[in-house]
Amino acid sequence: MLKKPQMVLVDLDGTLVDSVPDLAFCVDAMMQRLDMPPRGEARVREWVGNGVERLVRRALINQLDGEPDEALFDKALPVFMGLYAENTSKRSHLYPGVREGLDYLAGAGYKLGCVTNKAAAFTEPLLKDMGIYDCFSIVVSGDTVPKKKPDPMPLLHACAFFGVDPQHALMVGDSMSDVKAARAAGFQIVCLTYGYNHGIDIRESQPDAVIDSMAELRGLLEPAV
Repeated sequence: MLKKPQMVLVDLDGTLVDSVPDLAFCVDAMMQRLDMPPRGEARVREWVGNGVERLVRRALINQLDGEPDEALFDKALPVFMGLYAENTSKRSHLYPGVREGLDYLAGAGYKLGCVTNKAAAFTEPLLKDMGIYDCFSIVVSGDTVPKKKPDPMPLLHACAFFGVDPQHALMVGDSMSDVKAARAAGFQIVCLTYGYNHGIDIRESQPDAVIDSMAELRGLLEPAV
């Protein structure tokens, strides 16, 4: 049973929005410009979740862990950034149930924030293009504070903004990074089954609850008597 929170923070990529189609397009276009083989959407889907720089590094070496040649990375990153600036939301879409979940949370009076490792330059346009930017009183992007998830700093920054104690806060995410950040911050954590977690079942990270759709948040927070 979840304790009813005062504040709910929601992750972006893999929780609210399936952004992989745009990210994969940019990865493959970058690889083409570097005269390297395309990686494809299926691989990119396993690599996202730790910010653009990490994604580019993974694409260059075609695997999750490891480091590319630094000179190659320095050449590749600005190419990707230019591509993604023009393709932040052309192929991305809200997951089913997101609109219903956000409408429920807003209607129930929860303080709402979005916390993501994506840079603000991409985060805010994506939220606006998806029509959900105004749902959130605060957006904490990957460059808003000095550290990103799984560090608790972005979550605690939102707590300070709202004046809410972490023990009265809930994180909604899709990855082990979200779980680690929530645990370190003292939050409750609910995860979605459909997101980006490097191919690992999110249940292995032992969040407080696992749901298939954000529309199920009502049932978690307002259980039948």
